[in-house]
Amino acid sequence: MIASLLIANRGEIACRIIRTARRMGIRSIAVFSDADRNALHVAMADEAVPIGASPARESYLRGDVILDAARRTGAQAIHPGYGFLSENADFAEACAAAGILFVGPPASAIRAMGSKAAAKTLAALAGAPILPGYHGEDQTDARLVDEAARIGFPLLIKATAGGGGRGMRGVTEAGEFVTALAAARRESAAAFGDDRVLLERWLQRPRHVEVQVFGDTQGRVVALSTRDCSIQRRHQKVLEEAPAPSLPPGMILRLEASAVAAAQAAGYINAGTVEFVVEGEEASFLEMNTRLQVEHPVTEMVLGLDLVEWQLRVAAGEPLPVSWPPAPQGHAIEVRLCAEDPTEDWRPSTGRLTRFAMPDAAVDLRIETGVREGDAVTPFYDSMIAKIVAYGPTRDAALARLHAALAEARVAGPATNLDFLRRLVAEPALAAADLDTGFIARHAEKLLPAPFTPPRALAAAIAARLPRAAGDDPWSRADGFRLHAPASLRMVVDRHPVSLTRAHGAAWTYAGAPLSARRLDDGALLVTWGDAMFRAFVEADRVLLDGVTHAFAFTDPTAPPPAAAAAGGRLSAPIPGRVAAINVGVGDTVTRGQVLAVIEAMKTELRITAPVDGTVTHIGCVAGDSVEEGTEIVTLEAATS
Repeated sequence: MIASLLIANRGEIACRIIRTARRMGIRSIAVFSDADRNALHVAMADEAVPIGASPARESYLRGDVILDAARRTGAQAIHPGYGFLSENADFAEACAAAGILFVGPPASAIRAMGSKAAAKTLAALAGAPILPGYHGEDQTDARLVDEAARIGFPLLIKATAGGGGRGMRGVTEAGEFVTALAAARRESAAAFGDDRVLLERWLQRPRHVEVQVFGDTQGRVVALSTRDCSIQRRHQKVLEEAPAPSLPPGMILRLEASAVAAAQAAGYINAGTVEFVVEGEEASFLEMNTRLQVEHPVTEMVLGLDLVEWQLRVAAGEPLPVSWPPAPQGHAIEVRLCAEDPTEDWRPSTGRLTRFAMPDAAVDLRIETGVREGDAVTPFYDSMIAKIVAYGPTRDAALARLHAALAEARVAGPATNLDFLRRLVAEPALAAADLDTGFIARHAEKLLPAPFTPPRALAAAIAARLPRAAGDDPWSRADGFRLHAPASLRMVVDRHPVSLTRAHGAAWTYAGAPLSARRLDDGALLVTWGDAMFRAFVEADRVLLDGVTHAFAFTDPTAPPPAAAAAGGRLSAPIPGRVAAINVGVGDTVTRGQVLAVIEAMKTELRITAPVDGTVTHIGCVAGDSVEEGTEIVTLEAATS
């Protein structure tokens, strides 16, 4: 068995691998970038080695530096986790040449399945059904335009080296194709160093179903149940479950047989996932991920297995158990808690986690995370900060357990999708397993409702920041104190400006009613507002009321009103990132909504669009620049009517 293991990754997957290594008596070695010097996975490991600067390309993607760390620490094996170098055939080959076990498939299998185009060809030869499309080597715009016309619209453009939805664009009509192609190539080149794409028919209501496969060094490959990963945003998974619900037994057998055949054709060893699109009674091969998947915990919970343990055992040469595959028992559902703002087109969010309290783990609940309260979410890596995984004897029971766990979770600091996840898990269409990849868009009115802040939430936010002691020194209190005038405070709650006043010696008043609050023993705030009395939880700049989180902040009286900033036309970077593209030049005339620039941050492209019709008067950066939040990107002069 392996005695020492270097984990070439970070965050929750590094912590998860370390836990299994510790249980198996294996010495764990972490690596870390400058941004992760104080990260949880570093604290958990038996040993930790610095590998470079914060950007992934200068640390976690440096295979040579990671191999050097493995040699210096005497690591017998390297587990790549997922992302970063996990599907890099050159790195797997370099590990073998250095005499270090790579916990994953051989380089030949990674290469065979690493290109989506080549994988489809191999899977088709193995008998798997394939969607109509183009997977050829000719990547000229002219050829791709011709092939798009042959396939017909709607179609998907997909990065051949891609994953996680990056480098993917849906196109509904011919006039959109060239622009979408350029965007897909740009995103793919930034994420994978490869701008090649493939084209395929775009199904309108497909399910995303996958099969967990496992192969050993003796040539045996088995299928370990199914998963459904249809609930997605921006082609990236949000909720996953096992087994995939509502699939006919005959289709399950066909999917598992196709998955095993494709893996065997690639000479596959260790853990992998074969993905399919399913629409009606038809299923087609999508791709194979030659690594452990983010969603592997749901499979572990229904099978009672530790897949990381078996990855390590297989890498050490052990055969798979004769008893495999085990039959799934019960149901498991996982959601991804991400630092992002669903109300702002899923814009990633950064900042310090001033509050991060997850429910206690239990037999029927797993919390997978790589962060703690006080840690910072940086712009350098993926926005996922935790996975919450619930189990039950039935699917309904698993959903109920997950709903309860999400109600307990408390997060403050960066914006997150926690409220969205609460609404998603409570959505009747999810309970009915009416699943497809357009689920979120189809139910957007309920899952992403228009911003509304009930008066009680406004009152709770204000009450949370009221001065507590009437006798405090008035010169040191930021409470709106004025000589010979009523005190006043201004705030913004969910973008709504609110204010309250207090006459000398009187109570604070909001909307004509007196307002006060006191902290209870359980941490809740008991708010009294006029005749109403209610409980709310307040953490830093968030208030949780009736299961919904509201953001609030004091208004700086010296700051210009928002309208003044908009009139100035200065468009800046919303978070730190890299300028992927500048689409305009000084002097260009633009229209409202036109994409002027693209910022890449946290594996997401953020579009900077024109808020009004106007003319570009200045450009503050060039493509390739690294920018901080607030850096000028483009300045517009609004058109005169």
